[in-house]
Amino acid sequence: MSRTLIIGASGQIGKKLTRNMLNDGQKVAALVRDKNKLSEFDDANLSIIEADLTKDFEHAFEDCTQVVFVAGSGGNTGADKTILIDLWAACRAADYAKNNDIKHFIMVSSIGADAPSSGPEEMQPYLVAKHMADEHLVQRGLKYTIVRPGTLTDDEPSEQITTERPSNKDDAKITRADVAKALLYIVKNPADSNLVTELFNGNKSIAQALK
Repeated sequence: MSRTLIIGASGQIGKKLTRNMLNDGQKVAALVRDKNKLSEFDDANLSIIEADLTKDFEHAFEDCTQVVFVAGSGGNTGADKTILIDLWAACRAADYAKNNDIKHFIMVSSIGADAPSSGPEEMQPYLVAKHMADEHLVQRGLKYTIVRPGTLTDDEPSEQITTERPSNKDDAKITRADVAKALLYIVKNPADSNLVTELFNGNKSIAQALK
């Protein structure tokens, strides 16, 4: 069975994805800075790899066929961490994936990463970082899926989504749990060609929206 590397497995979406994948019987390599953040997991299919994303983490790619980059600097950090994690670590992850013949790279980006200058001024440094990381992945020549969720919420998952951006900005949101469920679907059902897609709460099943 193939093994998927989850970069940022202890984050809010990353931990949900890790749990979803293990419950589905998938083999997971979870890259985290502190393994204690995954102490609740006890599964033979899980390998926990400790590494600092600001340093060399290429060893984590060994024996993996897919990668999900779901790491982020978080909303409470400054522009320095945004550059180091959301941009530089993401770019290096794409480089490491190329070096290690990764078959599919899934990048969790953000709504607005396609046009950072159109976003709110306070969000533009973050959106620029996401935009540049996405562009670097595209240029590496890997098979990729770039996922750009809307505004993230902690509501209960509905498992009903859409890839069409709502006309009302207030509706351009999605639960973190539904993003994690969509990522599991993408891991198990990679598209035949490269894909960039947005995700929002909607009225279609995940399979219908992403098929």
